[in-house]
Amino acid sequence: MKKQLTQQQLADLVKVSSRTIISLEKGQYNPSVLLAHELAKIFGLKIEELFNFGED
Repeated sequence: MKKQLTQQQLADLVKVSSRTIISLEKGQYNPSVLLAHELAKIFGLKIEELFNFGED
């Protein structure tokens, strides 16, 4: 939301399907390291910030 991208626009940027983005958002799919790297670059994050390991 912060980047004001639709799921399809984000999917297009990282070259995956919108279904993959939906699955990522729902926690039903773990991205590959390469996909995580691309997402981190887009959002200006470190790769580890993309994952929730149940820690605070």
